[in-house]
Amino acid sequence: MRAGGRDAQRQRLHARAGRARAAAVMVRLHGGGFAAGSPVSPWYDGRSFSRDGVVVVTVSYRLGFHGFGWIEDAPVNRGVLDQIAALEWVRDNIAAFGGDPGAVTLAGQSAGGISVMTLFTAPRAQSLSRAAICMSGADRVQSRESAEERGRALAASAGVEPTTAGWSALTEEQALDAQDAFGIRTPPATIDPAAFIRGALMPPEDHGMPFGPVVDGELLPRSVSDALAEGVAADKRLLIGVTGHEFTLWMLHAEEQLRGVDIAGAMTEAGLPPELAAEYVASHPEPRRRPRSSATSPACAPSARRQALRWSRLRAATNADTTWLYDFRWPSPFYGDLAVHCVELPFVRDLLDADGVSRAHGPNPPRELATRAHAAWVSFVTEGTPGWQPWARGVGMVFNETSEEKPLLELEGRLARAAHAAWQDTPAPAA
Repeated sequence: MRAGGRDAQRQRLHARAGRARAAAVMVRLHGGGFAAGSPVSPWYDGRSFSRDGVVVVTVSYRLGFHGFGWIEDAPVNRGVLDQIAALEWVRDNIAAFGGDPGAVTLAGQSAGGISVMTLFTAPRAQSLSRAAICMSGADRVQSRESAEERGRALAASAGVEPTTAGWSALTEEQALDAQDAFGIRTPPATIDPAAFIRGALMPPEDHGMPFGPVVDGELLPRSVSDALAEGVAADKRLLIGVTGHEFTLWMLHAEEQLRGVDIAGAMTEAGLPPELAAEYVASHPEPRRRPRSSATSPACAPSARRQALRWSRLRAATNADTTWLYDFRWPSPFYGDLAVHCVELPFVRDLLDADGVSRAHGPNPPRELATRAHAAWVSFVTEGTPGWQPWARGVGMVFNETSEEKPLLELEGRLARAAHAAWQDTPAPAA
């Protein structure tokens, strides 16, 4: 089809869409640690949102070193540029599909949530969305200097120059093999409980992920937290939340070493007040089906939960009524009655019949929970509110088989302040 024909077809589609009320749009970014993941997962199907009047766009972006690795003569945030290009496509074309380009909500979980917050605060993307949903995100930030150090080391290990020409000399399989040598860091074989606690409360700046968005001074001039503190995107709406046992499964390798360890005692040894340590451990009762995970559960939860609190408080300081919090607490029987990372995905997307859900959540996950959670997400995308009070009022929604508004993350705030007081060499959390 000639260009003129394509333009005429686009005009007809725009005219046809314009006769109906334009629908709100949700642009979804998949997770996977910036090294894996795919938009074609059955858990990313947009049919339930489409059924409820939302136009859904699920995008791909370059991953791993291809998307975020330092190359001497190439942009460092290539994956972010892919995401921005997708949002620009939505702006220019979504009306032809019945969507409103002025009513775009970003949504993502895990690395997708980090991507959402990156775009939410990136100067170049400010006009491309009006709201965001960040699920289990973190302020995953890497300096340009750290990215360059890693990029040069990776090129040296692959035996090429750290340039586009150097990397182009390798096949894709060879480049991926070189990248694998710089995979997600694994904890040491011997774990000191106090150091383990400190690492959980104050994780490394890149959260153990070798690739991801880089504060390059250009596309991303500052971290998400710094941007929010400066009031960036204060007028936009944000729904943010976590699961009850975010990273516990990833730390089950530590069960044997932590078995029998007094976690509250280890927290006290790390410098935290004993009363606060005991209170926090008591807030994570021993799971019924995986009792050993009681050792890692309270130690792994704080970092993601503290991040949600920090961002919410930074936002509340500039605009009190544009941020909503949730805490997804439904305990999956498959995962030992833990509300693990990713547990909420088929519920908020109302996809309990999708492939793999029964294996992950048992044969009868609660339908009412999916109805309530999905309705909240639809309401936020279409109406700008999930149906409960903004976090500045001091409460958020706790999702479980019975869900209710409750004060959220107050204990994490006290824990973060105590951790900073104990470890003055670490940056002060805004919590």
